[in-house]
Amino acid sequence: MPGIKPISWRRFEKFVLYVGCSYEWKKGDHRIYNRSDLTRPVVFPEDREIPMFVIRNNLRVPGINVREYLVILEKI
Repeated sequence: MPGIKPISWRRFEKFVLYVGCSYEWKKGDHRIYNRSDLTRPVVFPEDREIPMFVIRNNLRVPGINVREYLVILEKI
């Protein structure tokens, strides 16, 4: 199974919405999403490609591992 690769912010947004987060607001070029059980929001920029480290850091917020992330990406 391949590892994490940079993806577009729109595809990552689909992932974030799929795991139950909802759009809260936008500050500059960063989009902020939240879910009631999260201690902090998921934040990512509207860049052409989101870097791997941003994806990995945002996976820690809802407690999703890389394997689960890749399976979900295949579904959406």
